[in-house]
Amino acid sequence: MTHLLDPAAANLTEWLATQGQPGYRAAQVRRWLFAGRAPSFAEMSDLPTALREKLAADYQIWTTTVPLHKQTGDGTEKLLIGLADGEQIECVLLRDGTRRTICISSQVGCAMGCVFCASGLAGVARNLTSGEIIEQMLRLDRLLPADERLSHIVVMGMGEPLANLDRLLPALEAASSADGLGISPRRITISTVGLPRAIHRLADANSRYNLAVSLHAPDDELRHKLVKVSQNIPLVEILAAADRYFETSGRRLTFEYVLLAGLNDHEQHARRLAKLLRGRTALVNLIPYNPVAGLPYQTPSPTSVRQFVDTLRGGGLNVQVRERKGDRIDAACGQLRRANAEPRVVSLAK
Repeated sequence: MTHLLDPAAANLTEWLATQGQPGYRAAQVRRWLFAGRAPSFAEMSDLPTALREKLAADYQIWTTTVPLHKQTGDGTEKLLIGLADGEQIECVLLRDGTRRTICISSQVGCAMGCVFCASGLAGVARNLTSGEIIEQMLRLDRLLPADERLSHIVVMGMGEPLANLDRLLPALEAASSADGLGISPRRITISTVGLPRAIHRLADANSRYNLAVSLHAPDDELRHKLVKVSQNIPLVEILAAADRYFETSGRRLTFEYVLLAGLNDHEQHARRLAKLLRGRTALVNLIPYNPVAGLPYQTPSPTSVRQFVDTLRGGGLNVQVRERKGDRIDAACGQLRRANAEPRVVSLAK
């Protein structure tokens, strides 16, 4: 059966023509999927019954399952998504005031080699399809009550988004289009470890999404130890590509920096980072490390985080510290998938 949510496969308008149906039926189906939150064709009540039956015979809306759904008292919910081939990915819904942000995955696993990240411990299995990316969005959207809608998307889950642009961009088009989820590109962020060619491709495509570049170190020597893929990608090339993206898109850049106790959180690191980024219209997003079972890295102390922030701000940078949410439900990317593959007792107590 054809996956209705995969733009590359669906061709719904053409299919409707073969069924002798008017083209506007495609818009009706799309409204049910993205605005009406219909779980099945049977629920699409303004379509003829015979058409609903034919759609159900030829198309499937859902190719995934949800083997695990975890939530905690701060409003964070995380889904472990089972794919049709038996692989698993993760996605997260975060609540913050009136904001309803989702964090979605772009690959099964990751090949970038960040030594502190659970997502890449087993490498990368494959890219997700556009339909599988859209399914994450819709499954998370359906966790909200009827009077709430998603407001922001970050592509910051499992995988390197810029390594799967051919499938990611159609999915984000569905998210940002008026007949899709209707989320402004200004509220969609693509996070990357820093792949210059792909960043230039985004610029050439006149993309209007926000770009977040994960640095994690203020110099190449330390970054090569923390991010294995960076051994062939110097920081100067990443920053040049990011600067060009800012020039063409007008979107303020974000530079992400995971703080690892004793490794990259000293004052000297902050001073070098301030020097590296000085003069850019950018935000530095500091992320105190969320520990992963089996890995030796630790969260820095609150004092170390404050000193790091003060040094960056003293260097003229705009800085924020990401609030840690969902610690008790393995909310950091890759943790839930890894925990589910390695059976252990998990408390869901809030």
